[in-house]
Amino acid sequence: MILETIVTTLGADGTPHIAPFGVTRTADVLVIAPFRPSVTLNALEATGRAVINFTDDARLFAGCLTGRRDWPLVPATAIAGVRLADSLAHWEVEVIRVETDPVRPRFHCRTVHREAHRPFEGHNRAAAAVIEAAILCSRLHMLPWEKVEREMAYLAIAVEKTAGEREREAWGWLSDRVAAFRSESLAADDMAKQQVSS
Repeated sequence: MILETIVTTLGADGTPHIAPFGVTRTADVLVIAPFRPSVTLNALEATGRAVINFTDDARLFAGCLTGRRDWPLVPATAIAGVRLADSLAHWEVEVIRVETDPVRPRFHCRTVHREAHRPFEGHNRAAAAVIEAAILCSRLHMLPWEKVEREMAYLAIAVEKTAGEREREAWGWLSDRVAAFRSESLAADDMAKQQVSS
Protein backbone atom coordinates (compact mmCIF):
# COMPACT_ATOMS: atom_id res chain seq x y z
CA MET A 1 0.00 0.00 0.00
CA ILE A 2 1.28 3.48 -0.88
CA LEU A 3 0.28 6.35 1.41
CA GLU A 4 0.42 9.89 0.00
CA THR A 5 2.10 11.86 2.76
CA ILE A 6 4.27 14.84 3.57
CA VAL A 7 7.68 13.81 4.92
CA THR A 8 9.57 16.21 7.15
CA THR A 9 13.27 15.77 7.91
CA LEU A 10 16.15 17.63 9.50
CA GLY A 11 19.46 17.90 7.67
CA ALA A 12 22.80 17.26 9.30
CA ASP A 13 22.93 20.99 10.13
CA GLY A 14 19.42 20.98 11.62
CA THR A 15 17.73 22.62 8.63
CA PRO A 16 14.14 21.37 8.22
CA HIS A 17 12.84 20.14 4.88
CA ILE A 18 9.29 19.38 3.70
CA ALA A 19 8.54 17.07 0.75
CA PRO A 20 5.57 15.07 -0.55
CA PHE A 21 6.19 11.32 -0.70
CA GLY A 22 4.30 8.19 -1.54
CA VAL A 23 5.39 6.04 1.40
CA THR A 24 5.07 2.27 0.96
CA ARG A 25 3.55 0.45 3.93
CA THR A 26 4.10 -3.29 4.33
CA ALA A 27 3.00 -4.74 7.68
CA ASP A 28 4.97 -2.75 10.28
CA VAL A 29 7.59 -1.42 7.87
CA LEU A 30 7.42 1.93 6.06
CA VAL A 31 9.62 2.54 3.03
CA ILE A 32 10.70 6.01 1.88
CA ALA A 33 12.34 5.88 -1.57
CA PRO A 34 13.69 9.26 -2.72
CA PHE A 35 15.39 9.68 -6.08
CA ARG A 36 18.94 11.03 -6.21
CA PRO A 37 19.71 13.87 -5.78
CA SER A 38 17.35 14.64 -2.89
CA VAL A 39 17.42 16.74 0.26
CA THR A 40 15.26 14.11 1.97
CA LEU A 41 17.71 11.38 0.96
CA ASN A 42 20.64 13.38 2.35
CA ALA A 43 18.78 13.93 5.62
CA LEU A 44 17.86 10.25 5.99
CA GLU A 45 21.47 9.26 5.37
CA ALA A 46 22.72 11.82 7.88
CA THR A 47 20.23 11.34 10.73
CA GLY A 48 18.26 8.13 10.07
CA ARG A 49 15.04 9.86 11.16
CA ALA A 50 11.93 11.36 9.56
CA VAL A 51 8.35 12.29 10.33
CA ILE A 52 5.52 11.08 8.10
CA ASN A 53 2.68 13.62 8.17
CA PHE A 54 -0.93 13.01 7.16
CA THR A 55 -2.83 16.05 5.93
CA ASP A 56 -6.11 16.88 4.22
CA ASP A 57 -4.70 20.18 2.91
CA ALA A 58 -3.85 19.57 -0.76
CA ARG A 59 -1.94 22.86 -0.84
CA LEU A 60 0.98 21.10 0.88
CA PHE A 61 1.44 18.77 -2.08
CA ALA A 62 0.96 21.49 -4.69
CA GLY A 63 3.06 23.96 -2.74
CA CYS A 64 6.10 21.71 -2.47
CA LEU A 65 5.99 21.10 -6.24
CA THR A 66 5.80 24.82 -7.00
CA GLY A 67 8.42 26.21 -4.62
CA ARG A 68 6.13 26.94 -1.65
CA ARG A 69 7.73 25.09 1.27
CA ASP A 70 7.26 27.59 4.10
CA TRP A 71 4.63 25.71 6.14
CA PRO A 72 4.45 25.94 9.96
CA LEU A 73 6.42 23.24 11.78
CA VAL A 74 6.64 22.19 15.43
CA PRO A 75 9.05 19.82 17.21
CA ALA A 76 8.41 16.09 16.98
CA THR A 77 7.55 14.25 20.19
CA ALA A 78 9.91 11.26 20.44
CA ILE A 79 12.70 11.94 17.95
CA ALA A 80 14.91 14.88 17.03
CA GLY A 81 12.78 16.16 14.19
CA VAL A 82 9.85 18.34 13.19
CA ARG A 83 6.27 17.77 12.08
CA LEU A 84 3.64 19.82 10.31
CA ALA A 85 1.85 22.01 12.83
CA ASP A 86 -1.50 21.40 11.12
CA SER A 87 -1.28 17.68 10.36
CA LEU A 88 -4.19 15.33 11.01
CA ALA A 89 -1.69 12.86 12.46
CA HIS A 90 1.99 12.06 12.27
CA TRP A 91 4.27 9.05 12.61
CA GLU A 92 7.85 9.46 13.77
CA VAL A 93 10.17 6.88 12.21
CA GLU A 94 13.75 5.63 12.35
CA VAL A 95 15.65 3.94 9.53
CA ILE A 96 16.38 0.29 10.26
CA ARG A 97 17.72 -0.81 6.86
CA VAL A 98 18.78 0.76 3.58
CA GLU A 99 18.57 -0.87 0.15
CA THR A 100 21.33 0.91 -1.72
CA ASP A 101 20.72 1.93 -5.30
CA PRO A 102 22.49 4.48 -7.54
CA VAL A 103 19.16 6.00 -8.60
CA ARG A 104 16.60 5.39 -5.86
CA PRO A 105 17.66 3.89 -2.52
CA ARG A 106 14.93 2.51 -0.27
CA PHE A 107 14.95 3.45 3.42
CA HIS A 108 13.09 0.87 5.51
CA CYS A 109 11.76 2.49 8.67
CA ARG A 110 10.07 1.49 11.90
CA THR A 111 7.58 3.70 13.68
CA VAL A 112 8.70 4.85 17.13
CA HIS A 113 5.79 7.20 17.87
CA ARG A 114 2.31 7.90 16.46
CA GLU A 115 0.07 10.79 17.33
CA ALA A 116 -3.36 11.99 16.12
CA HIS A 117 -4.17 15.70 16.24
CA ARG A 118 -7.62 16.21 14.74
CA PRO A 119 -10.27 14.08 13.02
CA PHE A 120 -10.40 13.43 9.29
CA GLU A 121 -13.62 15.05 8.06
CA GLY A 122 -14.14 13.22 4.78
CA HIS A 123 -12.92 12.74 1.25
CA ASN A 124 -12.75 15.51 -1.32
CA ARG A 125 -12.38 14.55 -5.00
CA ALA A 126 -10.75 17.88 -5.75
CA ALA A 127 -8.05 17.26 -3.13
CA ALA A 128 -7.34 13.87 -4.71
CA ALA A 129 -7.17 15.54 -8.13
CA VAL A 130 -4.69 18.10 -6.83
CA ILE A 131 -2.47 15.34 -5.43
CA GLU A 132 -2.58 13.52 -8.78
CA ALA A 133 -1.73 16.77 -10.59
CA ALA A 134 1.16 17.38 -8.19
CA ILE A 135 2.56 13.94 -9.02
CA LEU A 136 2.11 14.75 -12.70
CA CYS A 137 3.98 18.05 -12.25
CA SER A 138 6.89 16.20 -10.67
CA ARG A 139 7.24 14.22 -13.92
CA LEU A 140 6.72 16.91 -16.56
CA HIS A 141 10.23 16.38 -17.92
CA MET A 142 9.53 12.67 -18.40
CA LEU A 143 6.08 12.71 -20.05
CA PRO A 144 4.81 13.57 -23.53
CA TRP A 145 2.91 16.85 -23.59
CA GLU A 146 -0.24 15.17 -24.96
CA LYS A 147 -0.47 12.98 -21.85
CA VAL A 148 0.05 15.95 -19.53
CA GLU A 149 -2.63 17.96 -21.32
CA ARG A 150 -5.09 15.05 -21.29
CA GLU A 151 -4.52 14.25 -17.60
CA MET A 152 -4.84 17.88 -16.49
CA ALA A 153 -8.09 18.29 -18.43
CA TYR A 154 -9.54 15.19 -16.78
CA LEU A 155 -8.45 16.18 -13.27
CA ALA A 156 -9.86 19.67 -13.76
CA ILE A 157 -13.38 18.19 -13.85
CA ALA A 158 -13.17 17.08 -10.21
CA VAL A 159 -11.70 20.43 -9.20
CA GLU A 160 -14.46 22.36 -10.98
CA LYS A 161 -17.19 20.23 -9.40
CA THR A 162 -16.00 19.72 -5.83
CA ALA A 163 -13.18 22.11 -4.87
CA GLY A 164 -13.16 24.38 -1.88
CA GLU A 165 -10.98 27.47 -1.53
CA ARG A 166 -7.82 25.53 -0.59
CA GLU A 167 -8.12 23.12 -3.53
CA ARG A 168 -8.72 25.95 -6.00
CA GLU A 169 -5.64 27.78 -4.77
CA ALA A 170 -3.53 24.62 -5.06
CA TRP A 171 -4.91 23.88 -8.54
CA GLY A 172 -3.99 27.39 -9.65
CA TRP A 173 -0.37 26.89 -8.54
CA LEU A 174 -0.10 23.63 -10.46
CA SER A 175 -1.83 24.97 -13.57
CA ASP A 176 0.61 27.87 -13.63
CA ARG A 177 3.52 25.44 -13.27
CA VAL A 178 2.29 23.33 -16.19
CA ALA A 179 1.76 26.43 -18.37
CA ALA A 180 5.25 27.74 -17.51
CA PHE A 181 6.80 24.37 -18.33
CA ARG A 182 5.00 24.29 -21.68
CA SER A 183 6.17 27.82 -22.53
CA GLU A 184 9.75 26.95 -21.61
CA SER A 185 9.61 23.77 -23.71
CA LEU A 186 8.25 25.61 -26.75
CA ALA A 187 10.89 28.32 -26.40
CA ALA A 188 13.63 25.69 -26.18
CA ASP A 189 12.24 23.93 -29.27
CA ASP A 190 12.17 27.22 -31.22
CA MET A 191 15.75 27.97 -30.23
CA ALA A 192 16.88 24.51 -31.31
CA LYS A 193 15.17 24.92 -34.67
CA GLN A 194 16.80 28.31 -35.19
CA GLN A 195 20.23 26.85 -34.44
CA VAL A 196 19.67 24.04 -36.93
CA SER A 197 18.46 26.40 -39.66
CA SER A 198 21.38 28.78 -39.12
